[in-house]
This record gives sequence, C-alpha cells and structure tokens, in this order.
Amino acid sequence: MKEHWLLDPAITYLNHGSFGAAPKVVLEKQSELRAQLESEPVRFMVRELEPLLDEARAVLAEFVGADTDSIAFVPNATAGVNAVLRSLDLDLHDELLVSSHEYNASRNALDYVAGLVGAKVVTVDVPFPIASPDEVFDRVMERVTERTRLFLVDHVTSQTGLIFPIARLIEALKQRGIDTLVDGAHAPGMFPLNLEALGAAYYTGNLHKWVCAPKGAAFLYVRANRRRGIRPVVISHGANATRTDRSRFHLEFDWPGTWDPTACLSVPTALRFMNGIAGGWPEVMRRNHELALRARDVLCAALGIGKPAPDEMLGSMAAMPLPDGKPFVPSLYGEPLQDALFFEHAIEVPIHPWPQQPKRVLRISAQLYNTIENYEKLAKALTELLPRF
Repeated sequence: MKEHWLLDPAITYLNHGSFGAAPKVVLEKQSELRAQLESEPVRFMVRELEPLLDEARAVLAEFVGADTDSIAFVPNATAGVNAVLRSLDLDLHDELLVSSHEYNASRNALDYVAGLVGAKVVTVDVPFPIASPDEVFDRVMERVTERTRLFLVDHVTSQTGLIFPIARLIEALKQRGIDTLVDGAHAPGMFPLNLEALGAAYYTGNLHKWVCAPKGAAFLYVRANRRRGIRPVVISHGANATRTDRSRFHLEFDWPGTWDPTACLSVPTALRFMNGIAGGWPEVMRRNHELALRARDVLCAALGIGKPAPDEMLGSMAAMPLPDGKPFVPSLYGEPLQDALFFEHAIEVPIHPWPQQPKRVLRISAQLYNTIENYEKLAKALTELLPRF
C-alpha cells in the first residue's frame, strides 16, 4: 500500500512511530484547506474557523470515546503535557510520579515545573526486558506516598514500545485521590480508545502518528471536574473573552494567536481514509499489531534473544535490546549503527540509548505500507553490521 504515501521508494521506512507519515489524500485535503485560508484569510480565520474546528473535534471525539467539550486541539502531545503541568498549583511538599520509560520531552517538562516550586520528582524504575504488565503496576504502586500529587505516564512508551496498564493504574491511583496525566502520543490509531471510560484526569495524544494526520495535529482531553483550571501554554485573546456561546476551555485553546489550523482540520479526512483502506480501523489495528509481532520474532531470531516483552504489551511497535556498541554522539540521532543502517542499507529505523542494561534498544514500527520482507532485510543488515558497531 506504499503508493498511498509520498515515502521515498528507495528507503525501507520502519520508523512510522517517530513522525508518522500522512497519506497523499490527507495532504491534498490540507492543501485545499490552505488554499481556502489564503483566498480570504480574514473570512477563514474569523468567520469560518470555529465551525470547522467544531466539526473536526466532533469526529475526533467519537473516535477516541470522549465528549466534544473535553477535547481541545494542540500541536503535539508535548504541548498537551506542558499545558497540564504548567496549570497545576504545586508546592514543595508535592511528589510527582513518573516511570523510567517516560518520553524525554515530557520528563523535561515535569522536571522544569517541579523545579519552579521545589516539588519532588519520583522515578519508578520499570525493567526492560519485562515479563508482565503486573511489573509496571506493582512498581508504580510501591512508590506512591501520601504526598503523591500526580502520575505522568506514557500509554505507549516511546523507546521501548510497551503498552502500560494505565486503566488499572488510573483506577488504583484515583482511589487514593491521585490524578493521572497520560502521554498518549502513540495510542490514537494504534488500538481503540474510550477516554470517558478510562477515567484519566488528563490525556493527550498525537494524530500525526498512527492516525496519519499531518504534522501539527494532536489533542488534549481534560475530565470535566478538572477543566476549569487547565490553561493553554500560550495565553491569548481567550483569556479575557466575554463570550458565553463557547466554553472558556475552547475559547482559550482554539485561538493561540495566528496559526495554521489545517493539520487539525484534516483529521476527519485521515480518519476516514484509514478506515476505508484496509477493511476498517479494527482491521488496520489488527494487521499492524500482527506485523509488529512477526517482525519482532524475525529480529529476535537474528539477534539470538528471547521475546523482550509479552505480546499483550505491544501494539504497532516493538523494541529489541542490542549488544553494547560505540558511544553515542550527543545529537537527536547519534547512534553509529543507526547511521550505518541508513547510509549503507537505506533502512530508516531508530536505535535509542537506554539508561540500564541493555545500553541501547532498536525499535521497529509497523504501518500498512510495511511488509515482513522489510524486517527480514533489517535482520540481515544487523547481522552484517553488529560486529562493527
């Protein structure tokens, strides 16, 4: 199905999880919206934008199982995490819980906000490889104290591709009066969501990844009893608006200043396209999950290792530990083996540093345009390159 995407045919692209890839039809819709905007910018931004955002929000809310009043568009999940954390009234007696698998950008935001007031960040060490989701649950609950104020957690971990048991954690923490902020950057489109049933106080997710919307489309969900206190990172005209026809939540988040809303407005097109391309969303999710598992098995066999995680903890990504290699160059993509895979074999796949043993992990993604032959090519290349790196 690669013909539906603009991806370079010369590259074996196994890294959908990083920045996604929007199908051609979705990008065409975004171009139409941009042309509409530029044909009369004032009409579009002042007269047409709010109804268009409401229409897109309604489609998205149905997909993620949420009320439209609880959903705001944000440019990415990192912005959603920042909006929540910077809105909280914290003090030096509070403890903020986070796992050792937390996405670096979100962890940076947590450390920054805690540092402003002297709050304590408590890190829960979660092993990888891992035998069961019970290990995540038990280790988190062991670190909860009477001072724990918030738990920040990835729904799907970025480096290790693990699905954490967040439903169990949210409920157990709620019983102790503790809110959960879920960084669901990878979840929408990877597996079904019902945010109202999930019950998290806060949930933010990207739409440019597994939903395949353009870059710049993401959402923040805030439970009704927490909505009043959450403000966007950018304070703009909505802060002192006197209108009563829209909620304060939408007045503030829907207008961060002049912006390009076309990525968010293209979300319904992305949802419809992905729903129609391979038998519907359930089939897309099933196919990607099964391909990720098959690919993991191919790579584990080539590496001579067992499965690093049970099947139930994986969605459309999987990570494998690699033997220690050369030191990383301090950059976003500084792993020599990753560069060798790209420049010598035209394979795009991420290799992340890991703070424990193993010292580095390789993470694969599975999307509709991938085939098992892609991962067999990767396995062969790894066998050749690992002795050098």
